[in-house]
Amino acid sequence: MATKHEQILQHIESLPVGNKISVRQVAKHMAVSEGTAYRAIKEAENKGLVSTIERVGTIRIEKKIRENIERLTYAEVVNIVDGHVVGGRTGLHKTLNKFVIGAMKLEAMMRYTEAGNLLIVGNRTKAHEYALNAGAAVLITGGFDAEESVKKLADELELPVISTSYDTFTVAAMINRAIYDQMIKKEIVLVDDILIPLEQSYYLNAKSTIKEWENLNKETHHSRFPVVDASSLKVTGMVTAKDIIGRDKNELLEKVMTKYPLTVNTKTSVASAAHIMIWEGIELLPVVNESHQLQGVISRQDVLKALQMIQRQPQMGETIDDLILKELQVEKNENKRQVFQVTPQMTNHLGAISYGVFTTLVTESANQLLKEYKRSDLVVENITIYFIKPVQMESTLEIVPKLLDVGRKFGKVDVEVFSDGTLVGKAMMMCQLLEK
Repeated sequence: MATKHEQILQHIESLPVGNKISVRQVAKHMAVSEGTAYRAIKEAENKGLVSTIERVGTIRIEKKIRENIERLTYAEVVNIVDGHVVGGRTGLHKTLNKFVIGAMKLEAMMRYTEAGNLLIVGNRTKAHEYALNAGAAVLITGGFDAEESVKKLADELELPVISTSYDTFTVAAMINRAIYDQMIKKEIVLVDDILIPLEQSYYLNAKSTIKEWENLNKETHHSRFPVVDASSLKVTGMVTAKDIIGRDKNELLEKVMTKYPLTVNTKTSVASAAHIMIWEGIELLPVVNESHQLQGVISRQDVLKALQMIQRQPQMGETIDDLILKELQVEKNENKRQVFQVTPQMTNHLGAISYGVFTTLVTESANQLLKEYKRSDLVVENITIYFIKPVQMESTLEIVPKLLDVGRKFGKVDVEVFSDGTLVGKAMMMCQLLEK
């Protein structure tokens, strides 16, 4: 039977898109405490089922598919531009496909404005009306309000009219930045994207016997299974082949299982899950929700496939690391000397290279060296950096990595950084290798 928490989530999911939700209303409808209702609404927000907007409240929204993460809802635009809704509140859940800047004559503006657009414009009532009739929402810049006739039309058509105190250029830049940030997030593969769901997972309960483990082992050819509490589906242990060697077949799994196993949740990144699996030497991780109930499993094989898939994805947005590494050049000769040009944006307020840029440089240098020996990615386990001399902007750095030791799972690297032949920095690092 579903818990109260799960029942509330199911109730929220069943509500029509655009419906307003409050803690008090949910608590009363489901006959639960306001605390229980609040926790369920927060989880619904994490799952993308609802969105909370300042001065508007919490509304049921359409759950976005990760592939369309670069598309924003009007509700999200309100948050981004710190705006307030003056009309068409019931349409906040809708998704916009592009925004149009209204810095032209009305006729020309309307040629570019279509259904599903967001027209960013100042205090131009005719433009507001034309855009709404064309099926587009309106974002009024400069802190202006809308005419009553525009508000009424927006309510009828369920298309939001939003007012913000920012100017048109700033608003366009803010929305662009938000889309760009979400495109970067799209590349981060989460456990949620690769897990084997509960209905396809194999698991046993604490009162199962070793004989039942053997039967499931013969049926599935798997040797590792999560162990759950039969009534609540909470993960209580893990059982593997080595746990049952030499034990009586009628013995209960709760007597032989490994208690308090490592678990991950659906929002854990695949890179983090890979780190846990390699560091702990485990092949299977249970995936749980906040109540520690089993949601599915991920295997080492699934994680490695996902890591390979990430590498093949086209770049959708540049992170700070990407911008730094664009400047790192490897000379095509026997020495394979690594050269880096320090640009002004990579310096601190004193005009010297920033500590973060320097750390990224030595880490990538070690990464490239280790890839020559082992075709694997790395996670830095620990690093010691010596900043010997300040490095000024527009300096050319020579980076010299040396491999001290490499094993199956770990590598030790020493990196020296020179400017005009003078040693300016040094790093010693221990790296964990993630085999592909």
